[in-house]
Amino acid sequence: MKKETASIHWSRQKEQATGYFQLKFLLGLFRIFPAVILRIIAFPVGFFYFLFSKTARTESKRFLKKAASFIDNPGLAKKCRSPFGPLRHIISFSLTLIQKLETWSGKFSFKNICFHDDDSAELIQGLENGKGAFLIISHLGNAELLRGLASFNRTGVSREVPLTVIADRKVTGNFTRMLEELNPRSSLDIMSADKLGPDAAVLLEEKLAAGEMVTIAGDRTSANEAEKVFTIPFLGDTAPFSTGIFYLASLMNKPVYFIFALRRGDLSIKAKYDLYVHKSGISNNTEQLSRKERLRQSSLLAGSYAAFLESYTKKHPFQWYNFYDFWPK
Repeated sequence: MKKETASIHWSRQKEQATGYFQLKFLLGLFRIFPAVILRIIAFPVGFFYFLFSKTARTESKRFLKKAASFIDNPGLAKKCRSPFGPLRHIISFSLTLIQKLETWSGKFSFKNICFHDDDSAELIQGLENGKGAFLIISHLGNAELLRGLASFNRTGVSREVPLTVIADRKVTGNFTRMLEELNPRSSLDIMSADKLGPDAAVLLEEKLAAGEMVTIAGDRTSANEAEKVFTIPFLGDTAPFSTGIFYLASLMNKPVYFIFALRRGDLSIKAKYDLYVHKSGISNNTEQLSRKERLRQSSLLAGSYAAFLESYTKKHPFQWYNFYDFWPK
């Protein structure tokens, strides 16, 4: 039975404690209490989720046990191996959920984001000059941070930069409904991942040519084509990364950036985030490449992304929010 559960694709796993009414209740609390109070409330909410979601407990324990062997910080590795590791992990997820609501409600200040001496300056300058960018994010940290800030034109760029998000609305339906109630603009720029095709690719190219941003999570495989993946080393084993996502990125002929938004302190109630931006080495001029050459470039792009994802995961294992078996056999 355990082997069967592990083989189920992530998109078909039902969350036991994050149904629409639970999220609706959370939204009600958000409208009543100040943000800092809700961050405190996130702790009992996370404990509730820990108690009633067996899947989350099981997958958290599986992941933390694997990650601990690759973490250089002895204290952090010890926390991962602790019996209380899954509780800490799930409370961290609950706290991130609260801060996503803060972002979408316009209560998250751009001043709470710390940029680093990476490729963030180049990304911002390119956007200032009217150039578009393809962003690949993850479910490590707060994947909603950039998208929520963009809806209020708080990206650090003087002009308004439209952002199109490619996501699986069928899977994130409950959370998306809640966001639409909190901020109607949240639904204006979502492109359903299961409807990507030649027409959608052309539309995305037009958006990027107009100086817009397009973003997609690179750490989830397609629900429709789960078998079409690159198998890439990740934390001591091979993990699947979607061929389609990285092939799409290589089609756009625009700069591709990897974005990671990580909270300072897994359980800190202070909404301080480090935003890391890494430009990929992919060529922006791929129109003359054959399909075989483009597929090879897509594989290199996926490998580069996985390496950055692994590096940040080792430093912030409790902000890894893929609560399913990431290494299916």
